[in-house]
Amino acid sequence: MEKNHPFISYTMKHYSEGKIAQNAKEFRDWAETRRSVRHFSDKHVPIEVMEELIMTGSSAPSAAHKQPWTFCLISNKELKAKLRELAEEEEYRSYNGRMSEEWIKDLEPLGTDWHKEFIDVAPWIVIIMKRAYEVDAEGNKLNNYYVSESVGLAAGFFLMAVHNAGLVALTHTPSPMNFISKALNRPENERPYLLIPVGFPADNAVVPNLSRKLKDRVIEYYL
Repeated sequence: MEKNHPFISYTMKHYSEGKIAQNAKEFRDWAETRRSVRHFSDKHVPIEVMEELIMTGSSAPSAAHKQPWTFCLISNKELKAKLRELAEEEEYRSYNGRMSEEWIKDLEPLGTDWHKEFIDVAPWIVIIMKRAYEVDAEGNKLNNYYVSESVGLAAGFFLMAVHNAGLVALTHTPSPMNFISKALNRPENERPYLLIPVGFPADNAVVPNLSRKLKDRVIEYYL
């Protein structure tokens, strides 16, 4: 196969086995402190900070390096108010007929309902769009691959970047989400993936007293 694409050397810092284990444990302990927060402060977060967080998300791996995502960064109060109105319309329908009794019961420990005031309050709303395909200058459609998997990775990178910066976030998935595309006038090749408020926690913020699965329920060993 003819190699038309150049490669560059990859180097990274090498650690001892003990340091590797220490790094892994410290990062896990730190990651465990991340929580989804629903009570936000309206305290200002500089746009430069948000750009850095988004570009960290955009450093995630993607199939064929297509990077099939767009991060919509929103602070406009009128637009946030409109998004909240539309999101609450969909969420009200979900809580009052769309969702099963089992689903609603599973949500009870989280204390959620159809009210989404965090969309108004948080200084920033980030909407991650997945790009089903690309369009070249001549209008031809170009394939993207494993789009949901790739965008999911980018979302995960973004959330950890938010946590690392000392901010909080919430992954919100109003369903259906077509209203987002219309409200933002996004192109046909994009689909809403996540709506994520980002900011500082409110002074009176609380989170559910939940526990995560233990190792024996997460890992299956094949040694």
